[in-house]
Amino acid sequence: MAATPLDHQPVITPEQLQSVRETRKSPGRLKTEVLAGLVVALALIPEAIAFSIIAGVDPRIGLFASFTMAVTIAFVGGRPAMISAATGAIALVIAPLVASHGVDYFVAAVVLAGVFQVILGVSGVARLMRFIPRSVMVGFVNALAILIFMSQVPELLGVPLLVYPLVVLGLVIVFGLPKITRAVPAPLVVIVVLTAITVFAALAIPTVGDKGELPSSLPGLFIPNVPLTLETLQIIFPFALAMAFVGLLESLMTAKLVDDVTDTRSHKTREAWGQGVANIVTGFTGGMGGCAMIGQTMINVKASGARTRISTFLAGVFLLILVVVLGGVVSVIPMAALVAVMIFVAIATFDWHSIQPSTLKRMPKSETTVMLATVIVTVATHNLAIGVVVGVVVAMVAFARRVAHFVTVDRTEETINGDRHATYTVNGELFFASSNDLYTQFDYATDPHQVTIDLHGSHLWDASTIAALDAITEKYRTHGTDVAIVGLNEASTMMRERLGRKLGAGH
Repeated sequence: MAATPLDHQPVITPEQLQSVRETRKSPGRLKTEVLAGLVVALALIPEAIAFSIIAGVDPRIGLFASFTMAVTIAFVGGRPAMISAATGAIALVIAPLVASHGVDYFVAAVVLAGVFQVILGVSGVARLMRFIPRSVMVGFVNALAILIFMSQVPELLGVPLLVYPLVVLGLVIVFGLPKITRAVPAPLVVIVVLTAITVFAALAIPTVGDKGELPSSLPGLFIPNVPLTLETLQIIFPFALAMAFVGLLESLMTAKLVDDVTDTRSHKTREAWGQGVANIVTGFTGGMGGCAMIGQTMINVKASGARTRISTFLAGVFLLILVVVLGGVVSVIPMAALVAVMIFVAIATFDWHSIQPSTLKRMPKSETTVMLATVIVTVATHNLAIGVVVGVVVAMVAFARRVAHFVTVDRTEETINGDRHATYTVNGELFFASSNDLYTQFDYATDPHQVTIDLHGSHLWDASTIAALDAITEKYRTHGTDVAIVGLNEASTMMRERLGRKLGAGH
């Protein structure tokens, strides 16, 4: 059979889709990147203004931060197509400093946070991502979707009735257009169509311009006017450290999410120190700092189909052009259009499979508990970082309890040369959660004077276990019983030799 033209088309791998060089050779893919950048830029404007208000600073500071973060991270970041800009989490962390000490101290904290992130990045903090369980990741995604949706609710309250049919029309377009064609990103079509309807029909509804004044000039070098003293460091240090950790956690979690969506791997260490570089640059241009933006990233990657650094770079460039050069045009975009896009992102981001009855029935209760804990805490605090930390802690506790139950202690007794001899065979991993119960598994008062504890099937993991063994042997000693501990592997033997009888006999 003759080969069709389709048979000769090369297979494009996910890694090639991420390549800037390969994308520049393909007009179709380049168009996707350009239009995705434009859509993200339009969506960034009201978000940056809103986050500026949360932080208590001029809207221009948030807009300039979004520009510098996006452009800088496009070059130094480790996750192609991920969007970094001013974010609500950073605004919440830094707002008290703005209120108490003003913008100069606030910008100094942003720069110091960037320095911390660079240090954490090169020291390998990104490797800690491997300790975040899947159930926490699912909870993170679901909480994110809920927060994105909740952030749009205020835009639907106390508004003219005309806003609601426009939002519905936007949702119809954004969900329906991809089934017809993907030549143009559906979110961009929503923005154009709803803006045209609003302008030509002269509808009196909320617009982007109502959110705040747009800048009319380019950002410049900004040196914070703060004294270089220990007192200044004491003021900004806690805010900078909190900003660094929150920003890194959100960015690395977002990078992991994009990895899953695109079936590719990213350089987490580079992303970590890249976020620091971007915040340093942003600080010295008078911006409020930021981190990866999950909602805008999902618009870029999932809704618009972008895969390379081109879209990230252009998102920043288009943002600056739109607010400085085309501010008059941007200001008439109805908020209804952006609300429809963000609701779509929320619905598309939520892991609906995770809450299906069949899934919940199969899933271990501990896994569901971890997911729910992550969601509840994140939504309650409006802080993804806190939610993830709580989720990891709950997962650790659940894991420790589950593993602790896997330890078994079997007792056998035999008579050798007329003397009774008891042997306890211990199987399972011994650490703080399981070794604390180990002490209660022995018959100290009734056992013979010769006892052997066989640990061939065990491993000693921590000081709690060594202390428990010391307590057991000490308890037997008070009853006049000789105890032999046998079967320790090499690592366990070394730990017991190093710590045995040096931790006290408490249990």
